[in-house]
Amino acid sequence: MSHPHPPRIPIAVVTGFLGSGKTTVLRHLAATGALRRTLVLINEFGEVGLDHQLLAPIADDTLVAVDSGCICCTIRSDLAQTLVAAPTRYARGGNRWFDRVIIETTGIADPAPVIQTLLGEPAVSSRYVLAGVITTVDAVSGAQSLDVHVEAVKQAAVADRILLTKSDLATPEMVDQLRRQLRGVAPSTPVSVTLNGAADVDWFFAGGTYALDGKHPDVETWLSAEAHLHPHGDDINRNRHGRIQASCLTFREPVDAAAFEACLQSLLMFRGADLLRIKGIINVRGMDRPMVIHGVQHVFHPPEVLERWPGPDRRTRIVLIARDLNHRDLCACFAALGMDAADSCES
Repeated sequence: MSHPHPPRIPIAVVTGFLGSGKTTVLRHLAATGALRRTLVLINEFGEVGLDHQLLAPIADDTLVAVDSGCICCTIRSDLAQTLVAAPTRYARGGNRWFDRVIIETTGIADPAPVIQTLLGEPAVSSRYVLAGVITTVDAVSGAQSLDVHVEAVKQAAVADRILLTKSDLATPEMVDQLRRQLRGVAPSTPVSVTLNGAADVDWFFAGGTYALDGKHPDVETWLSAEAHLHPHGDDINRNRHGRIQASCLTFREPVDAAAFEACLQSLLMFRGADLLRIKGIINVRGMDRPMVIHGVQHVFHPPEVLERWPGPDRRTRIVLIARDLNHRDLCACFAALGMDAADSCES
């Protein structure tokens, strides 16, 4: 007597360029309870990640940091292995507790290899079904990202739904221009405006099964090309991001607020266009709670003070993703103001 195969587990991919609000959307969903019975896989660019630590409303055993490299480059096989092992590896009481999965890609991820892994790896596609791809697009810097970065174009083109973020910070003319650009790469994809990450979880899984119908014809070409690349990473994969690097700075002692702000202002003034993303959790001298900073190119958002530290590590940690930014020069900028970075890295 044959036993029926268990139903496949739906997966939603959340992608979008650096600083477009992916983490904010997930934090909103977690705060509203919408991520119950959802396994969340977070991938970050660089050796030191912060996003998974800033998603405090999500339980520790619900959130998995896939941090061995950019998810579209060297860890396609790691992603497949993680998904295949997930029902038992993250089991509770010996049982699979989650009914669905959300994968958040890095901000500079080419989504094509991720989608191809989910659709084309038999060990994955026999257990999971790609239910949808959600792409966040920043209303302030999204137009420039689409003009300059092919990853941003691909992220929009593959989407089942586009979430337009930060429209309250943009002029109506900026939003109109961005919508026209998006129609060019994703002509039939619905665009929903979301503020402060207030997304509807049904947008992520309502599609049922990912389909190419209605998407830009290049999407099928990209997926076909990925099907012929080795999933363990090769020279093509490793060089996807070219001149973009992640620099990670750690400061053991609490930082002086004025000196820290002066250094950030200097970086923004001279290298703002190249600073694609700045994110950090800061131990400010004289404060008991951690401060979180977010910046995208020339735009720096108001800092946020968390209710508590996300873990025992109280060091200041900053991740900067930039183009052609020398790591030693970055450290020297802080050192000039008496702030020596320890345990720093670059990738």
